[in-house]
Amino acid sequence: MKHIYEEFLALNFAVLTVSDTRTEATDRSGQFLADKLQAAGHKLAERCIVMDDVYLIRARLSTWIADSNIHTVLITGGTGLSRRDITPEAVMPLLDTRIDGFGELFRSVSQIEIGASTVQSRALAGMANQTLIVCLPGSTGACATAWNNILESQLDCRTQPCNFAQLFLPVTAHTKTPE
Repeated sequence: MKHIYEEFLALNFAVLTVSDTRTEATDRSGQFLADKLQAAGHKLAERCIVMDDVYLIRARLSTWIADSNIHTVLITGGTGLSRRDITPEAVMPLLDTRIDGFGELFRSVSQIEIGASTVQSRALAGMANQTLIVCLPGSTGACATAWNNILESQLDCRTQPCNFAQLFLPVTAHTKTPE
């Protein structure tokens, strides 16, 4: 039975920046995502920066995956092709299900903005313990591309015919069953 949400429901987010060089003062991409999700009406539960280290990324991410109060984790950084870009390798073993269409759509939309250079992006998304995990490039422009063209609408439970939010939100009094 499909349910349609009539009212906006705020989700709880964690934002993780993967970088050896960024600090809270210089993390424009993490700040962009935090600002955008809050402007959309969602809640920022936690935000942090970790170095480009597989085990540090997995440790932080595993804590959020185990926390039933975190609905979505947005990760920025480490998705390129350089020697230090290891975010996909750190994240993929933790996923229960990959959402292959996310990376495909991101590169398609990004191609309009940056041309063939988008082929170097390893953006990805998946589910782990009913938590949506989204890995984005570290540039603020790439985060804006993903938020504006994919994430904002897909994280709104009212988006039809389907959205990411409905994957892990319970049926509540805020829903109606289509006729």
